[in-house]
Formats: sequence, C-alpha cells, structure tokens
Amino acid sequence: MSMALGPDTGHGSLSACPACVAAPSAERIAALSMPHSARLMLSLPTAHCAACISTVEHALAVVPGVTSARVNLTLRRVSVDAAAGVTAQQLVDALRGVGYEAHELDPGLLSTTETDRQGRELLMRLGVAGFSMMNVMLLSVAVWSGAEDATRDLFHWISAAIALPTVIFAGQPFFKSAWASLRVGRLGMDVPISLALILASTISLFETWKGGHHAYFDAAVMLCFFLLAGRYLDHRTRAVARSAAEELAALEVPRATVLRGGAEAVVPIAEVAAGDMVRVRPGGRMPVDGVVTEGQSEIDRSLLTGESLPVFAGVGMAVSAGEVNLTGPLTLRVTAAGRSSSLHRMADLVAVAESAKTRYTSLAERAARLYSPLVHMMSFGAFGFWMWQTGGDLRFAINISAAVLIITCPCALGLAVPAVVTAASGKLFRKGLLIKHGTALERLAEVDTVVFDKTGTLTMGAPKPTNLADHAPDVLALAAALAGASSHPLAVALAGVAAPAAVTGLREVPGYGVEGLFQGRRVRLGRAEWCGAVPVGATSTYLVDGAGVTHAFSFADSLRPGAEAAVASLRGQGLRVLLVSGDAEAPVAELATRLGIEDWHHGVLPAGKAAKVAALTAAGHRVLMVGDGLNDTAALAAAHVSVSPASALDAARVASDIVLLGQDLAPIGDAVRIGRQAARRIVENFAISAAYNVIAVPLALVGLATPLAAALAMSLSSITVSLNALRLR
Repeated sequence: MSMALGPDTGHGSLSACPACVAAPSAERIAALSMPHSARLMLSLPTAHCAACISTVEHALAVVPGVTSARVNLTLRRVSVDAAAGVTAQQLVDALRGVGYEAHELDPGLLSTTETDRQGRELLMRLGVAGFSMMNVMLLSVAVWSGAEDATRDLFHWISAAIALPTVIFAGQPFFKSAWASLRVGRLGMDVPISLALILASTISLFETWKGGHHAYFDAAVMLCFFLLAGRYLDHRTRAVARSAAEELAALEVPRATVLRGGAEAVVPIAEVAAGDMVRVRPGGRMPVDGVVTEGQSEIDRSLLTGESLPVFAGVGMAVSAGEVNLTGPLTLRVTAAGRSSSLHRMADLVAVAESAKTRYTSLAERAARLYSPLVHMMSFGAFGFWMWQTGGDLRFAINISAAVLIITCPCALGLAVPAVVTAASGKLFRKGLLIKHGTALERLAEVDTVVFDKTGTLTMGAPKPTNLADHAPDVLALAAALAGASSHPLAVALAGVAAPAAVTGLREVPGYGVEGLFQGRRVRLGRAEWCGAVPVGATSTYLVDGAGVTHAFSFADSLRPGAEAAVASLRGQGLRVLLVSGDAEAPVAELATRLGIEDWHHGVLPAGKAAKVAALTAAGHRVLMVGDGLNDTAALAAAHVSVSPASALDAARVASDIVLLGQDLAPIGDAVRIGRQAARRIVENFAISAAYNVIAVPLALVGLATPLAAALAMSLSSITVSLNALRLR
C-alpha cells in the first residue's frame, strides 16, 4: 500500500495516542467573572510526573494573554485562564514546542470529572468514626476493669456524648440508603445496618439513663467504623470510572469555519447545516461529516476506523467528523453536523453500551436481597419469643433482638467483594494494570473470549523500515534528505536512516509526497503513481532518483512488548482469541499469523466492532475487549470487561474497566488468572460469612451474646474476610 508524505503537525495515526492533535477551539468555553477573559481546557495524554506539571504550566504562562495555567495530573488536563483573544490552537502549539501533545476538551461536557465529593465524605465520616471508636473503647476498658456506680455512669455518659453524635453523623450514608429503600418498599442491605446502629445506641442510652451495668456505645461506634471501611473500599474501586460518552462528546469540535458570501466565518457547530461549505486547515479535526469539494490532502482516520496510515483525500471523497486533516487545506460540503455526525453517533453507541453494563449486579448485592429480609425476621422473631417467654421483659427482649441484628449485620458480606477487589487490584497494579470498576474482577473471571484491536494495541503504532539493507548508501542519503522535509509517519521513520544528501528546492505536494532538486535533477519521495513506480503491495513509500530509477521502502509496525506472551497465556488458559481491526487486510493477516491468531477480521468499522462484540455476547460468550482508539470505544463499553493501554485515547481509557499502565501486554494474561483467583476468594468469603452466621446467630437467639459481644463477633468475621482476601497478595 503506497502512501504519500506530508506534515501531520505532530500527529499521525501511528502515534501512541492518536487523539493527541490540535483541535479547533471550543465554543462552549466557561466565562470567567471578567468580561474579556475565558477558560480553556486541554487534555495532556503524555503528562505523567511533577516535572511535567512545571514544564506545561511554564510553557503556557509565557503565551501572551494567558493569566494562569493549572495542571491536574490525575486527569491529565490543564485548565487555562486567558484573554478572550487567546485560542486553543495557540496553547496546543506552545505545548508542542516543549514536547507535549495536547487537544482541547469542552469543559461544559465534562461534568462527570468533577471532584469526588462522595469519596471525600465517606473518608471524612470514616475518620470521625475511627477517632470516636478509639476514645469510646478507652472508656469501655475502664468500665470493664471494674469501675462502679457513679464512676461507671460518668464514663457511660461521656461515651454517650462521643458515640451518639458520631453515629448520627457517620451513619448518614446507611440511614439515607435505608430510608430510600423503605420508601419504595424494599429491604436493602442498609436497612438492618441502620436498625442495628439505632438499636445499639438507643439501648445504651436507656441503660445509661437507668444506671445499668452495661452500655453498648462502643459496639455502635465500632459497627459504624467497620461498615464505613467496607463502604469506602467499595467506593474507591468504582470511583475512577467516568462516562465515556461524555468524554467522546467533549472531543467534538464545537465550532467550524464556514464560507459565507466568499468570506470565512467561525460559527458554533449548532449553526452549521447540511449544504454549508466548511474550510478545514491542515492540523485541524473535521468538525462535520461532508464531501470534499476543493483541495487535496491526507487525512488521519485512525480515530474512527483504525486504519494505521493516513489516506489520500481529494475532490468527491467523503470525510467524517473526528478525522484529522494532515497536509493541505480542504473545503467540504456538509452532509451532517452536530448530533447527526458520525462522532456523535459513536458517543451514542458508547452510552447505550454503558447503560447495559450498569445493570450488572455484584454477588454481594444479589445475596443481600435474600439476606436482609431474613435478618429482620430473625430479629423480630427473637423479640417476640423472649417477650412471651419472659412475661413481658422489654429490656431483655430488646437486648436479644439488638444482638441478633448486630451479629447478623452484613458487614462481612459487604466486605466480601471490596476486600478481595482491593487486594487483587493492588496485585494487578504492581503488575502494571489499574482496575477502574468494582465488578471488573468478577466479570474478568467469567471471560471465555478475548478480542484484540491491532494498531496501538498489539502493535506500537510506529512504522519502521524493513528493507534498508536492500538500498545503496547514496539512495538512503537521498531518501533521508527528502523525508526530512515532512512530518508524515513514514517520512519520520526514514529521516534518520542516513546523513541527508544535498537536496535543494524541497517542496511538499499535499496528498502525494515531497520533491526537490539533486545535482540539477528532480527527485521525489511519495506515492507509487506519483513516482512512476509499481506498488509492491506492502506498506511502502517510493523514491525516484535523478536517473529515473525507482526504489521502494517497505515498513512494518513494531509488535508491542509482551503481545506474543499475552496471546499465548490467554490461549493456554482455554480462551478463544480474535483479532478485529479497521486496518487493511495485508498487515492484519501478517500480524495474526505471527501471533498464531486464527480468527481475524480486517476493515471493521467502529459500529462493526461493537456489533461483533454484541454478536459474541448474544451467542453466550463473555468477551474481554482490548483496544486503544476512539474506533474501539463502543466495543470496549459493550464488552463484558475491557482493557486499554495508558497510551490510548482518553475516551477509550474511560470506557475500559482496566488500564494497562506500561507498554508490556503480558500482564493481560495475568489479569485473567488473578480475576479467577479473586472470584474464588469472593466465594470463600461468602462461605466464611455464612459459617459465621450459622455459629453466631443461634448464640444470639438464645441470649448468650450481648450487643457488645455481637459487635466483637461481627468485627472478627470482618477481619477474617479481610485476611482471606489478603491471601491474593
């Protein structure tokens, strides 16, 4: 396949992150309090350390009109306050000058990436409960050690002053959830938890008021602490996931340059209609779907189709929103814009797939549906029995009822999943995998089919010449000189192969290649037909020297480290492996043969990838999807579980359940194995929880367990579950 050479303004479909390209600036920019200022937001896919923060902020601070720049390294974004005349393109150019790729995001469409208030609140309540628990336990030790009468009552009142506000404040997540369940006539897991907290606190206050020997404030606070710990662990395993549909929407170009009355006018994309004429300059992303009416260029469509190299664009060719214009200006006649564009339709595909995934219910939640009603029946049954047995001793009956509620409190059940997920996530993180979704490990254990993307996933997305040894040194020098005048991916790969020859008058012809004069004769590097060469079939570019002789330079994309090991490991575990790519047939077939993948498909569009995953799912398979591009995002979201490299497009990382932090693919095989181990630990934890209840519940029912003993037993079961989960480490 012959390809022309042309500048790609720092971006090519073979780059590590195909979305990192200068995008036209956003229309929906958040206005600041000053009337002549604006806030712009850029994504920084390659930022990774503290040095990146200072470099990026300094590079932006020197741009005229920029008042401040703040980098969020966690989200890999920078927020810039600047004068109204400053454009996103200026900021992108400034960052490219210091070696950082960037593209603009629309801050108005990123509501799901705001500060994690729920996580902060849970952590704050957990800290309050832990601090109170330590203090109440100290007072309880004094009572257990023999404090009597007024001293004992004083310690009980001090404990009440600490415990009651703590339970009211720290227990709010359970109280609110329980009330929400009861309002719709459902008994969720938080209903018995809330009742246990309320009963333990109420009984303790009653005993303290009556000068009783026993109060259970320590049990109430301890119960609250352990439950909050489980809730926070569960929340952290889910907190990273954000809406990929909104990320995709933020990548849409929010305004376009429209030709009206012979003049250019920049208008919001909402004002662009079918039939309008739109101008797209080199380096810009297509804001609309349309047909080229003027100009020649090359476009990078890897975001939408997965094609590994740029393709020629000329008059009459259809282009889609999200593709990148590389080498020459183009004029388009709009066929679809805004919500009708291909990019927006892809966002809709992802949203539908995500909605389907959220219906997945964890094992603990399913168990709670049966567990909660049973707990209440036992507690109320014990209360009624002992009221009848003791002739109406309300205090004794309530103590037993509370002990049953506390000892059967589903703390161990609530920790069964998050404790394992946290331990397994830590193990996978050390292997270079970041778990983003709380149920990802459960789903990973069920996988029987793995679907790989090609470019940027199994390969590095960086072409390398394969036949340099076939060419004489003077031919290499001539090729290096011509290639140095272009930023096309193939040209970049050739530019450093030799010391450049003395070529003058270098000129790039958009869509075709580079030409110049060498020793008074015209030389060219580019497409086969432009150079008068016969295509050799492989990914190639061609040189015609001063004597009219043509030379073909072939290229191959380098295999990602660990790709062979990952495929072999997955197949060794009995999984079916498929290769589904938007690339051409020849490179897909070659890679499949090299990796031993028998089931492969080429030229598959984004909707086709999602449809392939859906078809496999409909056939009863549980699919693991591994991909990195915007063209993979819908399939990633539709799969049973999904993985993307850290170098992937932001939206792909967001849609995936697991992120591969390094270059090596080998940990993907480990992920399936650890996922299966984690599933076994979860089942073991449920067994431990069940065994605990079989032993402890009868003791509570017959009155052999006080509320405090019940709280200690419940804590012991929670610790046992956590220790079993840590065996994964």
